Amino acid sequence: MRIYLESLGCRLNYAEMAALGRQLAGAGHELAASAEQADLCVLNSCAVTGEAARQSRQLARKLARVNPAARLLVTGCYATLEGATTAQLPNVSLVVGNTRKDELLRIIDESANLQICKSRFTQSAIRNPQSVTRTRAFVKVQDGCRNRCTFCIVTVARGDERSRPIAEVVAEVNALHAEGYQEAVLTGVHLGGYGSDLGATLHSLVAALLAETAIPRLRLSSLEPFDLAPDFFDLWGESNGRLMSHLHLPAQSGSDAVLRRMARRNRVADFEALVAAARRRIPGLTVTTDLIAGFPGETESDFADTVAFARRVGFVHIHVFSYSAREGTAAARFSGQTPEAERKQRVRVLAELDRELGRAVRRGFLGQTRPVLWEAPDAGLHAADGQQIWAGLTDNYLRVAMTTAADLDLHNHITPVCLARLDGDALWGEAADACAEDEERHDDP
Repeated sequence: MRIYLESLGCRLNYAEMAALGRQLAGAGHELAASAEQADLCVLNSCAVTGEAARQSRQLARKLARVNPAARLLVTGCYATLEGATTAQLPNVSLVVGNTRKDELLRIIDESANLQICKSRFTQSAIRNPQSVTRTRAFVKVQDGCRNRCTFCIVTVARGDERSRPIAEVVAEVNALHAEGYQEAVLTGVHLGGYGSDLGATLHSLVAALLAETAIPRLRLSSLEPFDLAPDFFDLWGESNGRLMSHLHLPAQSGSDAVLRRMARRNRVADFEALVAAARRRIPGLTVTTDLIAGFPGETESDFADTVAFARRVGFVHIHVFSYSAREGTAAARFSGQTPEAERKQRVRVLAELDRELGRAVRRGFLGQTRPVLWEAPDAGLHAADGQQIWAGLTDNYLRVAMTTAADLDLHNHITPVCLARLDGDALWGEAADACAEDEERHDDP
């Protein structure tokens, strides 16, 4: 059966679909490059915000529209929370909640025995991001969350924490490396809580991956700032450059009053102390975060505290969310709901701050040489005749473009790159040897 996989939302969703794709291929199914070519489309939905839920419905309808002959299986958080509504969407023949997501291969195999009409469409409209490049792989290591943040519906949708055994994760990363992947990104709903059900820790998992795999790059997905033990950052010094110099630490707010209403387990000073400790131990570290604008009860003073906090930390990127009241969460019942117009205004302020801080951080790395994992030529950037422009990511999660000869294939290669210039928001690199020669010419009296 020809199957197209699509995801919305977090990296965990993409990790789940990537793993399902490998299972399906191993079972003899064909992974379609587009929805039009598929007999079955699988959508891993998201519901972290009201907008994400709307996008899940919209994408389900789009998949049905571009290939009316294909069946549609919807799983993920939106399908879990709104199963009855999901089942009424066009072409949906199967709704699989998160508790049964591990059974998807069996469910799909059983559905393969059903009468399925073949699509005659050929023009691709939707691409599966996991099938385009084989450079970074998202690896799910745990699911569920024991925290009870008052704004979060994911705890309801994902359930209790459960972790994969270390040996199982090690085997998957080794298999991915054998397939050609150069980087593995560890993901989970509550990644820092890994192993709470196994008598293990995230520290022991990462240590095992460094010792028992040879994949060149290991990266950690989102980590709650209150989960990290004092010795956690020692791992970077022990990794021989294989553990990437980037942390995503969701702050959610820079106001202690708001953090208490959110039921977060840290305060602003704790967060800043943690980042300072990490920067002392991890050379070239960049930090990204999540911030929610307009949480119930957030005053103008609270919001000003958040802006000042972000400036002090110096995030390279801020994922900005407008607060979205989700039925089933405590915050949806709070008084002091922020008017929509004010939420939108605060989102605009944070988005502009994100651009400002991001440029400042990238500017601070100019002149440095960093390893870049090249993904693909960037079709959105114009290159002169006989040239092309490659795009990739540094170890510390800076996106870099570099002009090369048209016949040079950098895909899935890691090369040292001199970060040479900043053009607006775009960071441009040069081959490290060319950069060194240029420095020698300038130093020559």
